[in-house]
Amino acid sequence: MPMDIIFPLSLVVIGVLSFFIGWYMNSRSGEGKLNSAKEMAKKILEDAGREADTAKREKLLEVKDEWYQRKKEYDQEVQKQRNKIQAQEKALDLREENIDRKVELLGKKEREQAQIKRSIEDRTRNLEGRQKELDRMIEEENIRLERASGLSREEAKRILTENLLNEARTEAALALKEIRDKTRDEAKKEAQKLIVQAIQRSAADYSVESTVSVLNIQSDEMKGRIIGREGRNIRAFEAATGVDVIVDDTPEAVILSAFDPFRREVARIALERLIADGRIHPARIEEVVEKVRNELDEEILKVGENSMLELGIHGAHKEILKLVGKMKYRSSYGQNMLQHSMEVGFLTGVMAAELRLDAALAKRAGLLHDIGKCLDKSIEGPHALLGFEIAKKYGEHPLVANAIGSHHEDIPMESPLAALVQAADAISGARPGARRESVEGYVKRLEKLETLAQGFQGVAKTYAIQAGREIRIIVEQDKVDDAMADQLAHDISAKIQRELEYPGQIKVIVIREHRSVAYAK
Repeated sequence: MPMDIIFPLSLVVIGVLSFFIGWYMNSRSGEGKLNSAKEMAKKILEDAGREADTAKREKLLEVKDEWYQRKKEYDQEVQKQRNKIQAQEKALDLREENIDRKVELLGKKEREQAQIKRSIEDRTRNLEGRQKELDRMIEEENIRLERASGLSREEAKRILTENLLNEARTEAALALKEIRDKTRDEAKKEAQKLIVQAIQRSAADYSVESTVSVLNIQSDEMKGRIIGREGRNIRAFEAATGVDVIVDDTPEAVILSAFDPFRREVARIALERLIADGRIHPARIEEVVEKVRNELDEEILKVGENSMLELGIHGAHKEILKLVGKMKYRSSYGQNMLQHSMEVGFLTGVMAAELRLDAALAKRAGLLHDIGKCLDKSIEGPHALLGFEIAKKYGEHPLVANAIGSHHEDIPMESPLAALVQAADAISGARPGARRESVEGYVKRLEKLETLAQGFQGVAKTYAIQAGREIRIIVEQDKVDDAMADQLAHDISAKIQRELEYPGQIKVIVIREHRSVAYAK
């Protein structure tokens, strides 16, 4: 039964019980107690009625609240469905509008295509008319040519065919000769490649030593100082040295990468001094790099003197000594040029002594045979002839100069000394693993890349870095403005595409910097 019925019934039962209890008590206690019991029973009944009314009202309020809550949820669900339907209707309207626009666009394109088709047909009819007119004019011209030459059309065709056949035979013979020569050259290169590969199997790998240097540092905290705020220190260092600085996760090490060993050595010494000094900023970097470069120029002269003393020869011009010293920082086919030249000098001296020739001249010719490779890259020509001219210019013995110039048979040999130099050069280069042709080609490609960029007006310095994948061009700020710098980068990249062969892509960066300097005295 519901609570609103059970509760009043309980109260009535309680009242009845109270009544009987009162009656019983009254029967025993008298009339006074009977009246008191009646009043109490009446009061209990009134209280029970009031509590029943209160419980009923509270229950009705709970039912109403629940009804309102469910009505509110129903209204929200209805509104949600209504919004969803409205959104779908808007999407359908938009899609209908898009379809209408596409239909209109297709109709417009069909009309344009029909117009183009009519235009093409008109042009075709016009061209057909012109072709007929041209055929008629050609026929009239042929008739006039036949009359003027006295030859019929068949005779002229026969003569023309014979001439064409003779010309074709000549061209075919030339093409066949070119194919044979090309095949012979390719076969020779392939044979050389097979021989070099066979030699390399028993040789150590020199490529890393020829392109990178590893500088050990005390702690990884120094890497942050080398890079500088927003990378300004590392950019200044790379711009001053032309060397790519690689700061990676290698613990307590910084890698310097450049194809030019002299640049790499300058960068290595300069960075060591900057780390030891602790003051690393762009102005200090430029100062230290310039100082190290001057010191290495002096060291080059000492290296040249010591090399000649080690071979037991002396009396060379200062410029000759500098070229010999530069060999320490040059390589040929992956082989250090100074070591190679010293070896050629020793071999030539030994063979000359066995043949009872002048051993001192032989050592001198062997040491100096490749000095032409150390000249500035702007001077063009075979290195043997360049070395021959340098030797004559600075007073070397005529037999020594001839041996330098003829060791690759660029000029005739005038003495057995020249043949000994050529033989010693071949022996030194033929040692297993002594040379790597790919490294030489790689270095020449980078040098050609720098030379190509250097040929543009306003270019001050060029540095090929990132294994030739990037070239940085520093221009003179007073000759090249920002607009010209953009155009210069485009022109250099276009010229590289035309004249060089390279894998991948090359990034061209043009750097234009303006500096204002004043001194407070």
